[in-house]
Amino acid sequence: MLNKGLRDEEKIRIDNVLKTLRTLVFVPQPLDHLQIAEIENQLKEFALNIETLVDCSNEDLIELLKHLHFDWEQLEQFADILVEFSKTENYNFEDKALAVYQYIQTESKVFSFGINAKIASLKNK
Repeated sequence: MLNKGLRDEEKIRIDNVLKTLRTLVFVPQPLDHLQIAEIENQLKEFALNIETLVDCSNEDLIELLKHLHFDWEQLEQFADILVEFSKTENYNFEDKALAVYQYIQTESKVFSFGINAKIASLKNK
């Protein structure tokens, strides 16, 4: 278990990586090679790359994110990034995003209408 100071540092680090990933992925046109390389670079912070993200199971991804001490909000942001990345590139991470949203909804013990709407939207695709 991390002490409070390390937890705060880890939260800031994860938030910064997620913020960078969001700015890279939320681009309305297809990504160029430099942008994809930068996404790969940011994913390395989470011991991931695009290929391992494609290959890993939903359960393994959730376990990795838990191991990295993602909080509920960070898990939701990561799932949002997966959904957006699926829209601009030839990857389908929507099932992984759905699994993360469902994990949050089940395990957080707090019902979220926002997450529930995201789950419904992904299930209707």
